[in-house]
Amino acid sequence: MQKKIIYLRDTDSAQQDRINDFYTLFSNELRDANLQEPVQLVKIADIGLYEKGITVKILPENIVYSGIKNTDVKRIVEETIKGNKIIKELLYEKKSKQMRAVLKNCGYIDPESLEDYIAAGGYKALIKVLLEMKPENVVEELKKSGLRGRGGAGYPTWMKWNFARGMNSPEKYVICNGDEGDPGAYMDRSVLEGDPHSVLEGMIIAGYTIGSSKGYFYIRAEYPLAVERVQKAIDQAVSAGLLGNNILGSNFNFELEIRLGAGAFVCGEETALIASIEGKRGTPHPRPPYPSVKGLWGKPTIINNVETLANIPKLIAGGGAKFASVGTEKSKGTKVFALTGKVKNSGLVEVPMGITLREIIFDIGGGILNNRAIKAVQTGGPSGGVIPQEFLDTPVDYENLSKLGSIMGSGGMIAIDETDCLVDLAKFYLKFCVDESCGKCAPCRLGGYQLLRILEKISEGNGELEDLNKLKKISYAMQKASLCGLGQSASNPVFSTIRYFEDEYKKHIVEKKCQAGKCKALIYFKIHPQKCKKCGLCMKNCPSSAILGSREAGYVIDPQKCIKCGVCFDVCKFKAVMKE
Repeated sequence: MQKKIIYLRDTDSAQQDRINDFYTLFSNELRDANLQEPVQLVKIADIGLYEKGITVKILPENIVYSGIKNTDVKRIVEETIKGNKIIKELLYEKKSKQMRAVLKNCGYIDPESLEDYIAAGGYKALIKVLLEMKPENVVEELKKSGLRGRGGAGYPTWMKWNFARGMNSPEKYVICNGDEGDPGAYMDRSVLEGDPHSVLEGMIIAGYTIGSSKGYFYIRAEYPLAVERVQKAIDQAVSAGLLGNNILGSNFNFELEIRLGAGAFVCGEETALIASIEGKRGTPHPRPPYPSVKGLWGKPTIINNVETLANIPKLIAGGGAKFASVGTEKSKGTKVFALTGKVKNSGLVEVPMGITLREIIFDIGGGILNNRAIKAVQTGGPSGGVIPQEFLDTPVDYENLSKLGSIMGSGGMIAIDETDCLVDLAKFYLKFCVDESCGKCAPCRLGGYQLLRILEKISEGNGELEDLNKLKKISYAMQKASLCGLGQSASNPVFSTIRYFEDEYKKHIVEKKCQAGKCKALIYFKIHPQKCKKCGLCMKNCPSSAILGSREAGYVIDPQKCIKCGVCFDVCKFKAVMKE
């Protein structure tokens, strides 16, 4: 009989501590059940669905239960584990347009088990490469596949590897960029925590291909579980002869180390990342020369992000042509996105390139919260742009997103509804980029600050129409003159919001109104006398004593004292407090 495995995951991000209680409950029930066959209980990082509470996946049957309560644990052990019966009312039936390739093993194997990874086909690609392929054969398969870097730029992977392979140097390096800094993004984290050996295998193959004997994982220090599991995977691979000297009996030597990033967003840029590994301040450097020619310690270096490297084993094992059969003409394979914002089912999704924004938001994400109207989709994180709802049927690939003024980025995707203010959104992302700028070059250091000041001026009701031209000119200068990708793309949210929502900017400037009610200086609260029931709840909760009146006479808001906190609006049960 095949061993049963129970995977536990709390998909509610606000309740992560309770998973330990459920782990203990399951352990106790399994112990008391006196089962004839052992059952493995594993807490995992990803299970393929989100916002479903405690979720349980049982293998080999692949039964998924969601929304599990304490009282369900004993039932699951008795009826499903012991009695082989499905509890229909707990069953989660997943219907999705997703295509899991990079995330295929996440939630299906124990990420801390080398044996589980090998049983799922792991390290077959490495064996194939070492026994059957020369470095040029690997490059050829990458070329056939059309794989492009998943870190944002979309540079052809085969080309980067081939440049480094052709360099005549006794020392070369491979770096995995796990410095995921976009707000709300956790694609790389989930792969490193859920399937670390796939990234490890990709790095070893990369080392063999370019002629490198040393590689580095550069991982954010804020990802302690990812660091722990990657280190465990490295140790397991060394013990199994998959890493170190004479790998699998070949003449190929390769070793890996972990370096921790300190949380600087700019260190996602490859030259800043290299400086950080070298122990220097993480600031970018002019290119060329590119890292594939002169990188870590002046030696040829390739840098790929987590998702790119996780694609390598499956690509090599199945062949480049098979990989290229998914996606569009110029954007092959699948892409992992962190779908967040005003969407009903937020979470990590993996889809084939070419799927439309509408399919991701509505078919996979379930549509917009509270059934409000969608206003736009923001892709690419702080460096990305805003795509209005009229372009929701656009296929998602590098070229189409670029034409619309956005980017693929590492995979952030935020749904924006009618309650969101685009001026406020642009200001949020710009503030992030200003805070994260290394300050080395003037276009980014000064340009970003000036853009932010103008946006703050507009959101406070002091804007002028001429400010729109200033925003465009500064944005253009930053794109053309900044040293690295952070400065060159920091103005994208400003450019794209003005391009598609200039009327919203003008409403802030000319009419001094924020339609979404997000810009505090442009919000005004008043009490509708006919709707007011004179309960006094607004007056009791007002922190600035701005509400005057009595139960007999009714209530009014003193605009001079009002701090526009919105408490009165929130507590009124009769919708008598109006926001204008």
